Amino acid sequence: MNSKQLAQYLEATDSIHKPWLLVQLRLKKLQERRATLSPEEYANELADIHQDLMSLGEWWIGIEDEVFGS
Repeated sequence: MNSKQLAQYLEATDSIHKPWLLVQLRLKKLQERRATLSPEEYANELADIHQDLMSLGEWWIGIEDEVFGS
């Protein structure tokens, strides 16, 4: 799945407001651009995405059934 397909999926499933999925989209876009970035640019962008992911904390607390349920 490329970033465009992932974005379309997020829109179709009304998941655009879920920050953990937006992190996944950012990672996919970074992966697609990797060949055009210097190693430093890539590392900086990856570190930024990682920091945003770590800032989410334990986002699932209190909504476990909604997120992980079947």
